[in-house]
Amino acid sequence: MRLFIALNLPESVREPLTRICCGLPGARWVNPEQLHLTLRFIGEVDGGVFQDIREGLAEIAGKPFMLQLDGVGFFPPRGKPRVVWVGLRQSKELLQLRNRLESCLVSLGLEPERRKFAPHITLARLKNTPAAKVGRFLENHSLFLSVPFPVDDFFLYSSQLGRNRAIHRIEARYPLIVT
Repeated sequence: MRLFIALNLPESVREPLTRICCGLPGARWVNPEQLHLTLRFIGEVDGGVFQDIREGLAEIAGKPFMLQLDGVGFFPPRGKPRVVWVGLRQSKELLQLRNRLESCLVSLGLEPERRKFAPHITLARLKNTPAAKVGRFLENHSLFLSVPFPVDDFFLYSSQLGRNRAIHRIEARYPLIVT
């Protein structure tokens, strides 16, 4: 199974995002139902490791918190743009949750994540999109700001790579509970 851990977005946030997802030639926009904030990509695991992860994540404690989307950008930071994303306002609670998830996965024997956590929601993958068009998109949407929204759970997803898109399926939901 190919796994990742993510936060889902409420409709009040997804709907305004879908309104800005246009106007870039060569962009393959993410389906609105698939918009999410990846907290940790896990990758391919076998059935036994999947069960260990599923059970281990249930032990993660944390309080609900608020998040807010803020601004747009692209990856990679240098060179030809390949991904357009929306960012988030800084949140120490989000980083604490991410750190708890990472500690849990490492304790289960998974390799630590080597990349720095850069919280974002992927809007589109680009292919041969002129840099000037990407620049104009960023200018037009640089002030994008969502309504604040509550985070009171996180999800373990499986992902099947298809011919044109990945298909994501929720494997487990983990509520954040006030302790």
